[in-house]
Amino acid sequence: MKENMLAMNKKNFLGSVCAAFALAAVVSSCGDGKTRSTGWEFSRNMYDPIAYNPDQPNNNFKNKMTAQLPPENTTPIGFERFEFDNSLEEYERAGRELTNPLAVTEANLAKGDALYHTYCAVCHGKDGKGDGPITKDRSVTDSRGTRALENFPPPPSYQKSDGANSSRGGAMSELSVGKIYHTIYYGHNSMGSHASQLSPEERWQVVMYVQELQKK
Repeated sequence: MKENMLAMNKKNFLGSVCAAFALAAVVSSCGDGKTRSTGWEFSRNMYDPIAYNPDQPNNNFKNKMTAQLPPENTTPIGFERFEFDNSLEEYERAGRELTNPLAVTEANLAKGDALYHTYCAVCHGKDGKGDGPITKDRSVTDSRGTRALENFPPPPSYQKSDGANSSRGGAMSELSVGKIYHTIYYGHNSMGSHASQLSPEERWQVVMYVQELQKK
């Protein structure tokens, strides 16, 4: 009986302490109704960092600016430089010089398949025939009624059996890995660059999967 009473008293004491802390926190955070003060703030240094903000003046540099340009010829951590420019000549050079560094494995093909259907199939179609959903008639219904959506021009088919040609010359089914990679990196015509969406390894996995579609 005595042990039960002690346990109950202990619980009541802890409950009272917690309630007191909660009440103190609420009261201290309230303003006095006369000023713009919001009361005490917890961990003020989390709101006012010691480090400079990028747009703040900074006397530590000659130009008095915090945001500085990186030194020439430096490469950011995690960034892989692509040594080909966005031009037809560099596109052709990429086609001649680039090779896929990844081995053709079930794992790489499966990853390429998943990435292709995430980023590419919406235009190129699930089988690479250029019949993705946004190339077809579509409509949307909302509070303003039903209206047709703009169709994107269908890209040429990758499949060998379709015999489609690239707008930059040559059959789509014969595009080399370098040309496909260059197009993923920079984009072409209505296709935007996918360099920010896909890592270098993921781009090569997509290239590998596209080559499988070229065989059909």
